Amino acid sequence: MSLKGKRVAILAGPEYEDLELHYPHLRLIEEGAEVKVLAMRREVVRGKHGLSIEADLSVGEANPEDFDCVIIPGGWAPDRLRRDPKVLDFVRKIYERGGVVAAICHGPQVLISAGILRGKKATCVSAIKDDVINAGAIYEDSPVIRDGNLITSRVPGDLPFFCKEIIKALSQ
Repeated sequence: MSLKGKRVAILAGPEYEDLELHYPHLRLIEEGAEVKVLAMRREVVRGKHGLSIEADLSVGEANPEDFDCVIIPGGWAPDRLRRDPKVLDFVRKIYERGGVVAAICHGPQVLISAGILRGKKATCVSAIKDDVINAGAIYEDSPVIRDGNLITSRVPGDLPFFCKEIIKALSQ
């Protein structure tokens, strides 16, 4: 298993895009990573399409030093998660120390609010393209973009590319 010993946090917020949380969750466990679901509170969080997941920890309980990667699924959750200073601090600290920060769909909204997109190549769902550009990112319409320790992707159909790039980054 290529990710044995790696610790990954996945952020869950209300009305997350179901596949964008569950697919990487299962895929990274399959690769041997220890995956923890973090939410604003330790509770069951419901996705847009009816799936749900129980948070292992609240973001406030989690120490960013304990994680090699954070994944931010899309859906409506990022718009709520970005309002929580603990979420932004958690993501920023992982990014600043060189951990992998991966966001898909609306997930880059959290990156915008954390102030880590300026000057970086990134992609996202078309609905927030202008926001990503206005945050100073260099937008590219591609299934996945990796710029250093930052990985972004567009939509659920891009999940195989997104997960492959996260696994590659964590394996290096």
